Amino acid sequence: MIWVTRLNGERFVINSDHIEIVEANPDTVITLTNGDKYIVKESVEEVVEKVVNFRRRIFADLFTLDKR
Repeated sequence: MIWVTRLNGERFVINSDHIEIVEANPDTVITLTNGDKYIVKESVEEVVEKVVNFRRRIFADLFTLDKR
């Protein structure tokens, strides 16, 4: 799950597992696998970075559990 910001400043969470496309038109549009679209303030690069960081945290937690 990642936090993103609508153009009006409202923050919300998107399930990053359901992101299909992130594109700039010029605003950043996130399209989910069900076809829903969200326009956000973050750049494409920022959205990608948020997803990568989220997945790193998930995998780091998994590896920590394996070592116990």
